[in-house]
This record gives sequence, structure tokens and C-alpha cells, in this order.
Amino acid sequence: MRIEIINTGTELLLGNTLNTHAAWFGRELFKLGLRVSRQSTVPDGEAIHEVLTEAIMRADAILVTGGLGPTSDDLTREITAEVLGLDLITDEAALRSIEAFFALRNYPMADANRKQALVPVGADVLPNPNGTAPGVYIPPRLNGRSNCAIWLLPGPPRELHPMVHAEVVPRLCALSGIDRPVEVLELKFTGIGESDFHQGIDAQLAEISGLEYGYCAHVGEVDLRLIGETAVLEKAREITLAKFSDFLVSDDGSSMEETLVKLLDQRGMTMAAAESCTGGLICHRMTNVSGSSRVFCEGFITYANEAKIRSLSVPQEMIEREGAVSEAVACAMAEGALAASGACIAVAVTGIAGPSGGTPEKPVGTAWVAVALRGSATQAKRFFQPRNRKDFKQAVSQYAMNQVRRQLLDIPASR
Repeated sequence: MRIEIINTGTELLLGNTLNTHAAWFGRELFKLGLRVSRQSTVPDGEAIHEVLTEAIMRADAILVTGGLGPTSDDLTREITAEVLGLDLITDEAALRSIEAFFALRNYPMADANRKQALVPVGADVLPNPNGTAPGVYIPPRLNGRSNCAIWLLPGPPRELHPMVHAEVVPRLCALSGIDRPVEVLELKFTGIGESDFHQGIDAQLAEISGLEYGYCAHVGEVDLRLIGETAVLEKAREITLAKFSDFLVSDDGSSMEETLVKLLDQRGMTMAAAESCTGGLICHRMTNVSGSSRVFCEGFITYANEAKIRSLSVPQEMIEREGAVSEAVACAMAEGALAASGACIAVAVTGIAGPSGGTPEKPVGTAWVAVALRGSATQAKRFFQPRNRKDFKQAVSQYAMNQVRRQLLDIPASR
């Protein structure tokens, strides 16, 4: 089934609003066994007419987002009706729903909101309990130009998402005739790159009949996407893990932080973090996970040397002798966090994010990461990845959390 998404809104093209619809639609439709064949983003106004006229001639279904508001630049209904040669009428039920929305909140309704009750003749009105703009479904039988179904949907995600699940999904499934979605397996790896997969397993995966696979690289992570029947996926998984099991973060889509929380919880352990160059990113990522309060007990953001000395008991003479970015200081930070927090395991990071502050001996992009496990010798590794500050912090946090993962799984620390 050829499905196209048309996202409308000048603010999306100016960059004032982040367009998250592309990724969201892709994920949600794939769960149904469907895929988006094309996405277009156009400004408000006449550009909608042009892209919709083209899309209805090649697509089986079109989902249009945005332009259903009460203002003069919200023209999606009007333009769609014009393209299809349909008249617009006021739907009385939709109008009463809009009036009730304002009455419930004790707000006066402006006359401009009445246009939101306009629908093409014969179309279905899709209720919107989260906003004033009802959606519209125009079935193929009303489209005199092609056999294409069209949905007009609100732009804000808080309104769009519930409407898609309640009103769009059942109709799409009926139109598509798909009763069993294709299976997908996503494996997340860290500490290796796409080229490692190409050299290690790419040829073997290519020989598996019925398998579709691909890679997606992020900062500090590579995702392997496998699509096919159950037996095909299991064969591909076995081949992959025979080569790269030590680098596997998860095979169920879990992030590094979600994986760490699970591992700690399974072992009844707690964790602390001491951060310098990452500025609290490890703490932030860990506490984004539901249930992390059971396992993540304390974080220390010791950016200044004085904070390392005061909060983590790092000896001042050690910093003066070795420098703040050093193996000795990273180990002292991890051990200080372990002692101060009472945790079972602690990770510490100290580095040079740049673009200034580097030296020939310690260039920008250098970091030291240490893991202290109660009852074991502290381990430290040098990390070097010159990047912009934001990506460097992400890469160091990923590397540090991975060292904790490997320690918990009794896998030797990575390079």
C-alpha cells in the first residue's frame, strides 16, 4: 500500500517547530505492517494544492497534518475540497463539539472557530477530544480523481497521536487488507561501527533468503534492523551475536540507560556517577528511565577542581601533579563517589570537550573513564573522540555507561 504523508506549516520549514511526524508515522505504521512511501513538508497556502494534486495520482492513502485551525493561513480543508471538486458544508455535530470545548473551559468562542466545523460533503468527521480541530476522512469513493483515501489531521502531536490510533489505524488496516504485520528485530550495539558489521557479517546476512537488513549509526551506537519471518530473524540474530555479542546493548529496542537499569535491578545493585566533562548527562539519562530510583542513588557534577576535592575527596596534589584529565583523577573520582554514596558501583568521567583547553599531550576530545566496583580494583580507560561539545558529551556518557554494562556482565573493559 502506497502511503504518503503531507506535513503542512511554514513554521516547520523555517525551523521554528521541529517536525517529529516523519519518525512517528514511520514507527506507528510499521507496527501495522505498512510503510510510508513518501513524506512531503510544505508551507501553508497554495503549495498544499500542488503537492496534494500530485500525491493523489500515485498514492493509495494520504495523511495530511496541520492547517485545520481557525486562522486565515489554515487552509487545508478548503484546498483539499477544491482539489477533489467537493463542496464544503458545516457539520452541526462538529460545531456543537467545538462549542462544548470552549464552554467546558469557560472561554468565549471566536467566530473564526466556526470554520473548523467545515467538512467536504460526504466525508467523515473524526472527533478530537484534545483540541478544537476535528479531523476529516475522505474515503476513496468520494475522490473522483483517483482511488485514494485522504485523512486531514491536526498538527499538534497531543491531538494527532490519539486521533491516528482511534480513527486512522482501523480504516487503514481495513483498506490495506494486511492481517499479519511483518516482524522486525532491532539490535543495538556500542563500541563498534558500521564498517565492523560490513567486514564481519554483512556477507553472511546478504545470503539469508527473505531477510531485509540495514544499519543506523548514532553517536556511540549502531542499530542493526532485521526484517523478515521469525526463523529468518533468529538465523540473522545468531550470526550477528556469534561475532558481536560483547557489544550488544539490547535486542528489544532498549536504550543503554534502560539496559543498565534492568541489569542493576536484576542484580540488586545500586550505582552512582561522578561527572566532570559530561556535566550531569549520565545522571540525566539514567533518571529518564522509569524505575531508576531503585538503582541510581546519587550523582556528583564536579566540574571545577575544587568540587572534585570537596565532594569526592580527590587529593589536590594529585590534580596538580597529574592534571584533572588523567587516569589517577578519574579513578579517585570513581572511588570518591563510591565511598560518598554507598553505592555498589560508580562511574566517573573527566575530559576536554573543547574547542579550547587542549594540549599536545591531552588534545581536545580526550577523556578518562573509571569504574569502581565495591570489592574490586578500579578500572580506567582513556577515551578519545574529537567532536563538537554536544556530541562529545553524548559519546563519553555512552562509553562510560557501556563500561558499567561490561563490568556488570563480567566482560573485559572495551578499548
